[in-house]
Amino acid sequence: MPVGASHFQGLSAGLDPSSFIEKGLSMRFITPLIATILLSLIPAGCTSASREGLPPGSPFQAEVVIKPETLPQGIAVGDVTGHSAALWTRTDGPAMVHIEWAPASAWDAAEKMGTVVWPLLRTNRVTTTAESDFTATIPLSGLVPRTHYRYHVLVGPVAVPHEHIDAVLAARGEFMTLPDEGTSVPVTFAWSGDLGGQQRCRVGADGYPIFDVLRRQPLDFFLFLGDTIYSDDVCPAPPNEPGADFKATTLDQYRARHRYQRGSLPLRRFLASVPVYVTWDDHEVKNNFAGPYEAQMPAGRQALREYWPIASPSDDPQRLYRTVRYGADMELFILDDRQYRSRNSDPDGQEKTMLGKEQLRWLLQGLRHSQATWKVIATSVPLSIPKGGGATVPGNDGWAGGPDGTGFEYERQLIVDTILTQHLKNVVFLAGDVHYVQASAYDPNGDGVPDFHEFVAGPLSAAPGRMSPPTLALNATNLIQEGGYYNFGLVRVSSSAFDVTVLDDKGAVRFSHHLSAK
Repeated sequence: MPVGASHFQGLSAGLDPSSFIEKGLSMRFITPLIATILLSLIPAGCTSASREGLPPGSPFQAEVVIKPETLPQGIAVGDVTGHSAALWTRTDGPAMVHIEWAPASAWDAAEKMGTVVWPLLRTNRVTTTAESDFTATIPLSGLVPRTHYRYHVLVGPVAVPHEHIDAVLAARGEFMTLPDEGTSVPVTFAWSGDLGGQQRCRVGADGYPIFDVLRRQPLDFFLFLGDTIYSDDVCPAPPNEPGADFKATTLDQYRARHRYQRGSLPLRRFLASVPVYVTWDDHEVKNNFAGPYEAQMPAGRQALREYWPIASPSDDPQRLYRTVRYGADMELFILDDRQYRSRNSDPDGQEKTMLGKEQLRWLLQGLRHSQATWKVIATSVPLSIPKGGGATVPGNDGWAGGPDGTGFEYERQLIVDTILTQHLKNVVFLAGDVHYVQASAYDPNGDGVPDFHEFVAGPLSAAPGRMSPPTLALNATNLIQEGGYYNFGLVRVSSSAFDVTVLDDKGAVRFSHHLSAK
């Protein structure tokens, strides 16, 4: 099982001023002014009981030495909300890891005061073990909306209880929490998927250079819409880096394919600087798989959760679908199109499902009750592009139906009917999977006014897809259909507009479209 939020106890707040630092003060109370007051209340010469002298990595040392080699696959921050975040990392063997963090303003104030007692909060120490392939996803809680945080990742050897541990600073970074639902703040994010498919794998340590292009964008976060690995595809070496010349079928092999991807320096640099929200598609397990009927799914799912910072509720630890509420203007619904789906080969109808009954209920209820200006639905497979299967996995794999009577159009229509009957405005779908760019305006009720839009992006690095015209059921108007290059979508959302731009791996603009809020 991956390490998740349910594995950690919350930090308690003490009443004695010095214990605020030792036990952890809820971050909503720490402002630069209060941080200064707390520090002034601690008697001269008093330090936290567990922080004798300057801690490793303290900003008050003459030199801060970072030892990133202890974290060979880097770090990532994900599933950021207004009050929490999840920090992922992997050590190079058994180790104890903890995170120290504070608002950047409080951190700066402490640095200027030059004191060894500084207003940091610290997570419990987490031991990385072979059971989770030495990965850890560590939750940070009690955060304040729309606040800039700074953190240090400290790593030390596994020790017996109460033994002193000499930890080293292995990484440091920053992130911003999301605004609360009452605050209107523009947000800029990118989305794409499909990394390392059809032998377009990692060439050297600088493989996947598109992530350096992504890192140059002014992003608040990145939405990774699946196919984070191609576990069922062989990457020959040369020309690619060695380490992925096999098809994964076991947990250890799935883990190895994730490690292979993290060998990319551009990807590691990107994940160290931009928060991510990740879901999966099929190649994390096997081409076009349907979860309940795929014996390899539990292993692929475990590896995915071990290698990405995904926060799931404690009462449903395998759940991947979730919402991201970014202030007053956007609510993002991230779907899981794989874990609950019927077989692709089953005939379409009311018994066939891609989402499963509970996820579908969650989505429809969330759309009906959302007060956000823009309702954005992230689906790893597109709405109207026919995507047929093959001899080994027959049946259409996306929402659109095929001439053989397969597809998932009945369930798709339930979503469309909710949009129409509830008179929902400003609904946008984002998708990937097909390895080319497509944008569509849909007018399913045929009144001449688009009822919602869909934008499809990708691949990050995979073979171009074979383009197909959209099916007629949603009365689509194509805005673009173009392939043959690696790409990602860039979105800027405000209370008045939803602006989409598609950029290629050189940073050139290939498409842009503006939607005005209704």
